[in-house]
Amino acid sequence: MRSPALRARIEEFVTWANAEAARHGLPGEVIPPDPHGAVGTRRFRRTLAWHIARHPDGLVALAIQYSHLRTALVSEGDAARSRDGIHEVRAVADLIDDLQVGGGLSGLAARRAIKTAAHAPRFEGTVINATTARRLLANDDALLYDNPQALLLCHYKRKHALCHRTGVRDSPRLDHCVPGCGNIVRTDHHATRLRDRADELAKQAVHVTQPISQRLHDHAERLRGIADTHDRTRITFKDATT
Repeated sequence: MRSPALRARIEEFVTWANAEAARHGLPGEVIPPDPHGAVGTRRFRRTLAWHIARHPDGLVALAIQYSHLRTALVSEGDAARSRDGIHEVRAVADLIDDLQVGGGLSGLAARRAIKTAAHAPRFEGTVINATTARRLLANDDALLYDNPQALLLCHYKRKHALCHRTGVRDSPRLDHCVPGCGNIVRTDHHATRLRDRADELAKQAVHVTQPISQRLHDHAERLRGIADTHDRTRITFKDATT
């Protein structure tokens, strides 16, 4: 089933569910309208992900199904078991969906990330044990780490990492992302958020005194510059596989 048909089915389901809630006098069960538009496949998938994660070994199930076996998104610590952690888990599936409709990536690891996604087999319902799942997640060539604070993805490979000055780690230091790192990947969505954050900083700058105001303006310009660089250098699925 293609995406337009899926979206139509989801909207039909929402209409049916809300009618049933009204018929049974259960206003708390009504599916609220999405402020960003139709519910669509992303919100529906994230809802399913939240419920999957609440079950025992839910993280493993999410890593397998939502990350297409070979591409997994993880976050430091055990945050992915919480409600907020689901927003970390969704990124890989969204990335693959975006690439399939012409979305672009930038950064030194962009081409590597696209090729990894291109070779990630779709989940077909195969049941594997926990040991096999952990082995898949241990493959650092297939790991993407989301860093929402830095507005980037880290396609982590130890030899390219700049976040570790000394020693070797099996995962990145997401609180020490370094510009120019060979593991950085940015999406079109990151570019949009960078400009949104820049606009917020510019608004804040109006209400504070110098030199703080100038620092906010400078930071905003740096963020816009990163977004502009993304637009100039972005590559698509087609660019990386031809």
